[in-house]
Amino acid sequence: MIVPVILAGGSGTRLWPLSRQLYPKQLLEIYDENTMLQNTMFRLDGIENIMPPIVVCNETHRFMTAEQLRRIEIEPAAILLEPVGKNTAPAIALAALKAMETGSDPILLVLPADHVIEDPSKFQQVVELGAALAGQDLLITFGIVPDGPETGYGYIKKGESLDSGESASKIEKFVEKPDLETAKKYINSGQYCWNSGMFMFRASGILNELERFSPAILNGCKDVIAEGKQDLDFFRLPLQGFESVPSDSIDYAVMEKTSKGVVIPFDAGWSDMGSFDALWKVGEKDKNMNVLKGDVVTHDVKTSYISSENSLVTAVGIEDFVIVETKDAILVSPRDRVQDVKKIVKQLKKNQREEANTHRKVYRPWGSYETVDIESRFQVKRITVKPGAVLSLQKHYHRAEHWTVVSGTALVTRGEEELLLKEDESTYIPLGTLHRLENPGKIPLELIEVQSGSYLGEDDIVRYDDVYGRKEDPV
Repeated sequence: MIVPVILAGGSGTRLWPLSRQLYPKQLLEIYDENTMLQNTMFRLDGIENIMPPIVVCNETHRFMTAEQLRRIEIEPAAILLEPVGKNTAPAIALAALKAMETGSDPILLVLPADHVIEDPSKFQQVVELGAALAGQDLLITFGIVPDGPETGYGYIKKGESLDSGESASKIEKFVEKPDLETAKKYINSGQYCWNSGMFMFRASGILNELERFSPAILNGCKDVIAEGKQDLDFFRLPLQGFESVPSDSIDYAVMEKTSKGVVIPFDAGWSDMGSFDALWKVGEKDKNMNVLKGDVVTHDVKTSYISSENSLVTAVGIEDFVIVETKDAILVSPRDRVQDVKKIVKQLKKNQREEANTHRKVYRPWGSYETVDIESRFQVKRITVKPGAVLSLQKHYHRAEHWTVVSGTALVTRGEEELLLKEDESTYIPLGTLHRLENPGKIPLELIEVQSGSYLGEDDIVRYDDVYGRKEDPV
């Protein structure tokens, strides 16, 4: 039996402003009409003996992750919540320990949630081969047959072949991202694959190798699994214990040291979607080799990626450029410099700019809200509440709120009162008043909220009751 382990905890800083800390690339529809996470699940269809997945994600992304799985009718075996990011080795250790709790020893198929694979059938073929080799207590990684001297990926050098063909080889060594000249040598030798970050091994097999090569990681993960608690659909790990677990990739922690490593090369139109250049490569191009998304008009523009979310974007006389417009930010960069976008994000975080963390539209377990206007003492939001959803019973110390229903029906708790508001009706929530909003109807509730007060931050929430298990956590 094969248990997929979906690593969905990344932040995608090189795809800012599309990807934000609280709404990262794996949860976005940046390749087609499905999100990256959903496409990762779809490509498992047809693999024999596939079981419900174990998903590892950041605690702040938990509701969006669960909702996206629900929409495609996937019920995971577990959703493990990392309170802080610790790279892939702890995430895989946690998933392996959780998988072993069933009393079985399944083969784990470890997949990052932010990859594109254009030919799922070829992917499924190598997974079947990987399952057979993993059953022999080997640790499998899937190498990508390179189509050029890429400097943005790590490489794997193939060693002795395990059969008469080229379907699987022992791993001779891993190498870091090379410069261009070194990458060309790798390609010309025919002995190297790109390191995809996808793996396959028995749960007990990877745990044994972690115990041998990285015992601090394994022991730390055993402790936090023992202290973890089920919370609704999620398995929560304790922050204090998890912070002490060493951070490392599974490559460094195990794969570079083990003698059991095997690489299976495959060519199926793979991309890790790590940059806008990658989006350009997989995107549908016009006659000038441009990828244009949204309301875009160009003249004499070539080999560029231009995306508009909200406004008309026009461009004249540029080549090999990236232009990305969202409701609150615009990125302009040469295509060969897009790896440096993460440096912009670093500056934004240093300056405490909210644009590094969130979009104008913010998703919550009950729906979403979008900031329409904001000044020093007032803020206007458009709020959407899903049918049957309920916000927390809460109050604010620094702001009052005015609610006007645009469509649907709102059941409002205001102090000791209960009000049923319909379209074009409104109410006022004074500062410090206990209140709650819910949608008792069968269609989404849309309302306009006007906040006024001395402080309008999302952390000015005191929760008294919440169906989603939140306390002071704003998400």
